[in-house]
Amino acid sequence: MDIGQIEDRSVHGLPRGGKRTAWRHCHLKDIVQYRQATHPFSMTGSQPDWENQRALLAVLREGSLLAASRVLGVTQPTVRRRIDALEAALGMPLFARSATALVPTEMARELRRPLEAMERAALALERLASADRDAVDGTVRLATSELIGVEILPALLPPFLRHKPDLRIEWSLSNRLENLVGQQADIAVRTARPRQEAVVARRVGRSEVGLYASPELIRAHGLPLSPEQLPDLPLVGPDRNPADWTRLRDCGLALPPGAFTVRTDNHLAQLAAIRAGLGAGLCHQLLAQREGWVRVLPDACRFELDFWVAMPENLRQVRRVHALFAFLGDALERELANVREDPSR
Repeated sequence: MDIGQIEDRSVHGLPRGGKRTAWRHCHLKDIVQYRQATHPFSMTGSQPDWENQRALLAVLREGSLLAASRVLGVTQPTVRRRIDALEAALGMPLFARSATALVPTEMARELRRPLEAMERAALALERLASADRDAVDGTVRLATSELIGVEILPALLPPFLRHKPDLRIEWSLSNRLENLVGQQADIAVRTARPRQEAVVARRVGRSEVGLYASPELIRAHGLPLSPEQLPDLPLVGPDRNPADWTRLRDCGLALPPGAFTVRTDNHLAQLAAIRAGLGAGLCHQLLAQREGWVRVLPDACRFELDFWVAMPENLRQVRRVHALFAFLGDALERELANVREDPSR
């Protein structure tokens, strides 16, 4: 579980763990029944309608009935009727109404996470049904990290889309690992091997990561020849991400936070800072060679990451998904294989 300590005891079959509980693993009515056990209210017994639940999710996201109606493509009175119907089905108010705003109740805020999980499942079902399994049109949801999604994949995709003009890609960029089995994505490109069962995974190559700086920065400050000289060079590094700090220590950069001129946990921001000449920082050799950057202490600071392309096993027979999976695997394999040997090593 990733949202808090869960106790073994339960009420109406729902796990409890203090204020933070495993809502996303439960049905909407389970959550309401749990809340009824701790904060009694009336229940009508009717099962909430999904369209009404979508209206609640839209209002929670957009902040008003009018904005939610625009997202849903319906009128504002329709959204209000759906919220009223959902409140009637649950037997409790979901918003505190005033003349100027709708304020969600604690229950409404707690329902947001399971509603988003239900939405992902509904969208996954829609994608599976959106086109024939033998067709290559339709939609494929592609998940990857922000760095890979912005700096590596876009340049690879034009040839594929030229030959598949009717295929649409939903691009999910996040450093969070998507649940492929749970259909949060159709394909994932990651630098960590998928650990889920019922997933088809292909290792497409290995990328070396090292410390790089712009030529302008090196001309201004000189090239360190030993780890002891490294603090003389402005550095770009992580802020509060413990995994990134561990990675730095493992590759020989056991420096205090104050030694870094720029600190950020966003890898795209780190790359932008290196590009702007604000400091030297960790970067994939693939990207550094493209930028013409200078390698710093090549023997003292380096590590390798495997690239993986993965998809749920039950989608391998869906042609549009398999076609993009195969293309990305081949394209990334070529891209990683074409990285030149670093002459500084």
